[in-house]
Amino acid sequence: MRRFTDYLVCDFLGGPRPWKFAWVINFQKAGTFVFLLALMAWYGNTSTTAWIYTAMQGSYGLVWIMKDTAFPDANWQRRITIGGGVNAFIGVLGWYWVFGWLLISGVSQPDYPLPDNAWYCLCISLCIVGCAIMIAADAQKYFTLRARSGLITDGMHRFVRHPNYLGEIMIYGSFAMMVWHWLPFVVLAWVWLGLFAVNMVMKEASMSRYPEWAAYKKRSWWLIPFLL
Repeated sequence: MRRFTDYLVCDFLGGPRPWKFAWVINFQKAGTFVFLLALMAWYGNTSTTAWIYTAMQGSYGLVWIMKDTAFPDANWQRRITIGGGVNAFIGVLGWYWVFGWLLISGVSQPDYPLPDNAWYCLCISLCIVGCAIMIAADAQKYFTLRARSGLITDGMHRFVRHPNYLGEIMIYGSFAMMVWHWLPFVVLAWVWLGLFAVNMVMKEASMSRYPEWAAYKKRSWWLIPFLL
């Protein structure tokens, strides 16, 4: 599965590799605020729900850009083909913009399980806490590995072995909950199972080469403390 997805986003159709994977990702992240504001203007939707959603996903995009500037992930620095970049945007990243379109265009008319204000509180809290977990985990990994190699078993990784993925899941889960339409949940199921889960399994296989791995695995959780 990893070989297949790597081919689609890195090597598709072959040829020159004019851009880094990070540039494609950052284009989508940095453009989210502008895109969502443009949707609001186009559809004349200035509802509270539209403003909150725009603030959530737009701000997350800016947080990502700051993170990539301060401590870039080496995985995103690979050079990719033109076809790979198009695939990455159309196959995954572009779908995240569809979430906002569903809500702001009125295609999705969410009927939340809780009163609106309570649901907004839940979604915003999930997004903010997810951002904090993702940023802290990525920063710890980046600066720790600059100082030493080996297994990271403290800090954000003390109880959960993949806190950065947990943060991302919380963030995008909050977007899907705000939109409250079946399509975002289908997209996220594909991303989480087809990409995130595969990456986590491969990361664990890599970490298993360290002598302290068995003890660390025994006292920590894969993704969610006390559950998984």
